[in-house]
Amino acid sequence: QVQFVESGGGLVQPGGSLRLSCVVSGTIFDLYAMGWYRQVPGKQRELVAMITKGGNTNYAESVKGRFTISRDNAKNTVFLQMDSLKPDDTAVYYCNTHPVYYSDAWGQGTQVTVSS
Repeated sequence: QVQFVESGGGLVQPGGSLRLSCVVSGTIFDLYAMGWYRQVPGKQRELVAMITKGGNTNYAESVKGRFTISRDNAKNTVFLQMDSLKPDDTAVYYCNTHPVYYSDAWGQGTQVTVSS
């Protein structure tokens, strides 16, 4: 049974930073490209960043230059370093494979709130 456990969110002022972590269990982590997604109430979940098995990355235009995705295959963990945060980054952040192979296994997510 695949599980995604996200952590690291919180309340931060505009311009601040947060580092999110997602530990994956129940599957062979290093076989998959991974993604960080976010969702705000009333909107669809959107892809924020993705990283391939080999470490190549891609970002949504809205976060390019501010967010950095990375992975540690030995620890089955994917990270999202978020710098220069803006109020528009406020959302619940989730991880999953990219593309999403485990649509029934979304975790609880971690809330990120950017506010002064």
